[in-house]
Amino acid sequence: MTSRLFFAFAVTAVVAGCGNSVPANSVAKVGDSTITKAEFDRWLKNAASGQSQGGAVAVPDPPDFTKCVAAQKKQSQPQGAGKRPDAQVKKQCKQQYDQLKGEVMQFLIQAEWVQQEAAARDVKVSDAEVKKSFEDQKKRAFPKPADYQKFLKESGMAEEDILFRVKLDQLQTKLTKKVTEGKVKITDADIKAYYEKNRKRFAQPERRDLNVVLTKTEAKAKEAKAELDDDKSFKEIAKRFSIDEASKAQGGKLPDVSKGQQEKAFDKAIFAAKAGELEGPVKTQFGFYVFEIAKVKPASQQTLVQTRETIRNLLRSQREQKALDSFVKDFREKYKEKTNCSKDFRVAECKNAPKDESGAGPASGGAPGGAPQGAPGAPQGAPQGTPQAPPQGAPGAPQGAPQAPPPQATPPQGAPPSGGAPQAPPSP
Repeated sequence: MTSRLFFAFAVTAVVAGCGNSVPANSVAKVGDSTITKAEFDRWLKNAASGQSQGGAVAVPDPPDFTKCVAAQKKQSQPQGAGKRPDAQVKKQCKQQYDQLKGEVMQFLIQAEWVQQEAAARDVKVSDAEVKKSFEDQKKRAFPKPADYQKFLKESGMAEEDILFRVKLDQLQTKLTKKVTEGKVKITDADIKAYYEKNRKRFAQPERRDLNVVLTKTEAKAKEAKAELDDDKSFKEIAKRFSIDEASKAQGGKLPDVSKGQQEKAFDKAIFAAKAGELEGPVKTQFGFYVFEIAKVKPASQQTLVQTRETIRNLLRSQREQKALDSFVKDFREKYKEKTNCSKDFRVAECKNAPKDESGAGPASGGAPGGAPQGAPGAPQGAPQGTPQAPPQGAPGAPQGAPQAPPPQATPPQGAPPSGGAPQAPPSP
């Protein structure tokens, strides 16, 4: 949302303003666009409404905070709590205002950044796309129309605000695609080189399926073993004797055990045993094991052909992340240089931010310098005080700006389990 929507409030100031100065009745200027005080006040009210959790909205009103103090004092206090002095309540109102102000400014500035970058890259979202996404999300989150109306009332938000946030979310998604598309080319040579370097990651060690009974004492273990020698089933004996609830619930089965997974004494006994032979008791810190090897699964190595698509997805993900990281750095530097804020509204995103804020994170948390991690300084959907819809997936709750793809590709069906699949290195 830009000054174009608030032209009536800012026209005089825009004519008077020049250069990097912030026009009167505005809180910030990003390039040639301004963020008006009216816009700030509206989102501040949304944020305060979110914190009120459906109660009376008390928007902090600087510098005296008269309305805020009065509203705070009307709130019920815990039984036995003394009357709070006005000075203490005023201090609380100021702290609330400073927090909300930082969150609202961060959101509005970053929203302007995203819109300007989208325009520069010819990334567009139609009203029809926004409406469809909004309606789809609303249906999932609020099956009954009354639930949606209740959310609007309790959150203090107008549908216009939610539609704006849905539009931001879609712009951010399209920007991500624009930033990363065409930047990634994976050759067969790349895939082969990765496979050769990480061959062990595609190997499965020998694994053994066990039937086990774990008892607290050696005497109980010997008793269980004697009954197993009499051809009683592991399922029956595990149910009667075992203190290991996990294997007991599976009829005594303990599948896919590889070397090094169990306690040393038990591990040694497992891989010294022959299939089908009853072994134990083996003493461990957990108790005494009686077991047999039900099946031996030999070690295996996936071939390059079997792992090709897994590696391709992984390399694509890593390179898209690298391209996005590079964009993030340039994006923030470029737009911060174009952003000037009024004296009382300076935050980390402003070129003229106070020195003690320029390297700090945003009021709502996130990566240093105010950007959500992995995103080019884009808004998190709304100031923290502005509520997301309670049901997961509610409309108007975008999670931020061009998002990096996950660092690890999902292995195709038939790929080795987590122990053998390649793990992506930490994102740079």
